[in-house]
Amino acid sequence: MLNQVVLVGRLTHDPELKKTEEGRSVTTIRLAVQRPFKSGETNEYETDFFSCTLWSGIAEATVDYCKKGSIIGVKARLSQKDYLVDGQRIFNYPEIIVEKISFISNSKD
Repeated sequence: MLNQVVLVGRLTHDPELKKTEEGRSVTTIRLAVQRPFKSGETNEYETDFFSCTLWSGIAEATVDYCKKGSIIGVKARLSQKDYLVDGQRIFNYPEIIVEKISFISNSKD
């Protein structure tokens, strides 16, 4: 069985390090990934935006070395999130959990 996601894109904002109550480092990044083809309607490249969660050393390194506009590659897995609505558990919120990161370039500025 395989649960793997590979994305390469630009950070849409500077990553910020946070700490959990247990003291574990975490950051959430937003990755803009341009599609490899142009839209038939506008003849322009479209972009998808993905939220990714990074933990511990990967989170700390990303905050230290990346900023808005940096191009990074991530190898990640999908984790199914659930939440309660009127006491009923809903399972439809996938979360991208980064397991490995590659720093490809600094930001454009």
